[in-house]
Amino acid sequence: MLRVRPAALSLHSPSPPLLRRNPRAPFSVRMSSSAPDQIIEHVVLLKAKPSADPSSVNDMIRSLNALATLASVLHISAGPVSRCRSSSALSFTHIIHSRYRSKSDLASYNADPLHLAVVADHVRPVAGDAMAVDWVAGDFSGPAAVPPGAALRVTVMKVKDESAKGEVLGIARGMKGKFDAIEQVTAGENFSPERSKGFSIASIAVVKELEALGVISEVVSEHLDDVVVLDYAVPAQKPGAAARL
Repeated sequence: MLRVRPAALSLHSPSPPLLRRNPRAPFSVRMSSSAPDQIIEHVVLLKAKPSADPSSVNDMIRSLNALATLASVLHISAGPVSRCRSSSALSFTHIIHSRYRSKSDLASYNADPLHLAVVADHVRPVAGDAMAVDWVAGDFSGPAAVPPGAALRVTVMKVKDESAKGEVLGIARGMKGKFDAIEQVTAGENFSPERSKGFSIASIAVVKELEALGVISEVVSEHLDDVVVLDYAVPAQKPGAAARL
């Protein structure tokens, strides 16, 4: 039996459309005026090279958080993970979590020249490995932007048999009802298999602070072949913290 744990993010390089910025979002998170009934979750997991210079890593984080200026982005937060566990040899040091109203908005983000420049100039020189998962979070409730200071448990799962996906998704979505500390849960089937290393299901549990994740048990299912779990604390916003690109 394997235990489920947090997960994933994404790097693309399609042909760029016109650059679009949102002047109302100067920091790493853009608040949505109304809560959508579904969102697209986009998680990218990165492993920094051992040789990466700390200043280059910090520049990568600032540049990724500055992508909140893009009009397609509902929420974005990037930073170091506080804990990464895996049932295999996979290990990641940093995470990017972002949210969108639609798949087309995610595609716009991936193709935006500003995003492509950040990937080329700041991410690829630092990251030695990367993995990404995307899923539709239906029946979404709560704010689209994860509040500063809150924490995420991201779990990325590889199922043994396709027929077991429904059961595994049910377990992941049911975590909120089992633990009072969980304020929001989304789970879904990855729709970008080319970047996910074979992982097909992912979930995010949101809590008020990192310490609250200590009381939450991991998902257990006999149908899982591999699991990656990450805990991540969303940094507090500070004026001027995001890079001006």
